[in-house]
Amino acid sequence: MYTRDRAPIGSPCWVDLWTSDVDGSRRFYAELFGWEAQEPSPEFGGYFMFTRDGAPVAGAMGDMGDMAANNTWKLYLGTDDIAKTLEAAEANGAHVTSPAMAVADLGTQAVLIDPTGAQLGAWQPGTFPGFTVLNAPGAPGWFELHTRNYAAAVDFYRSVFRWDTNAVGDTDEFRYTTMRDPDGQGELAGIMDAAGFLPEGAGSHWSVYWEVNDVDETVGKAQALGGSVLMGAADTPYGRLATVTDPAGAQFKLRAPK
Repeated sequence: MYTRDRAPIGSPCWVDLWTSDVDGSRRFYAELFGWEAQEPSPEFGGYFMFTRDGAPVAGAMGDMGDMAANNTWKLYLGTDDIAKTLEAAEANGAHVTSPAMAVADLGTQAVLIDPTGAQLGAWQPGTFPGFTVLNAPGAPGWFELHTRNYAAAVDFYRSVFRWDTNAVGDTDEFRYTTMRDPDGQGELAGIMDAAGFLPEGAGSHWSVYWEVNDVDETVGKAQALGGSVLMGAADTPYGRLATVTDPAGAQFKLRAPK
């Protein structure tokens, strides 16, 4: 388990779920991960948090007026100056879909599409830093971008979110770059060249890996709760991994460390 007061600049700091089935999602994730679903906030359009052992792990909300939820998880990267980050993002080929907006005194958020087509959020913290526990059961364990335009993605996150990167692999079979933790605590996220295996019609996208003690058991539990399996449990050099969806179709990954 890794705890922190605040995410390093440019690193993943929060994730939230936009779901078409709020009640079903509250039950599913509570039973799957042992999360507690907090009460929706009318002030923030019904947005609510999931916590585990009292620590916030994720947010969620349903349809927003006439905008129907698309059943996806969205990753947020931290920034110390959201206006400059959005300016740099647009200068480097991104499209800002939701401009910077203050969320009470909690912080300021924005949503953008990177130059490779992947959606993400930016978060400048106020009183709310995002998640503070990682690499523990039920908490985030890793974050990863699958993209068809690997070089453009690496350049973008270096330039806009100030990533210090490390090329883990650079062959046609495995091309992967990670973000080094500026505090010296290892690596915080990865970018994979997925041009050779993304299904037809699938675009670049960020994924969150939730840490669990037993991937196979959790996959079985997800299915019993109405979820689906997209990629069954398999051993990798980075632990045992699987990809599943919740009953509404939101995709996420599971990881049990080696």
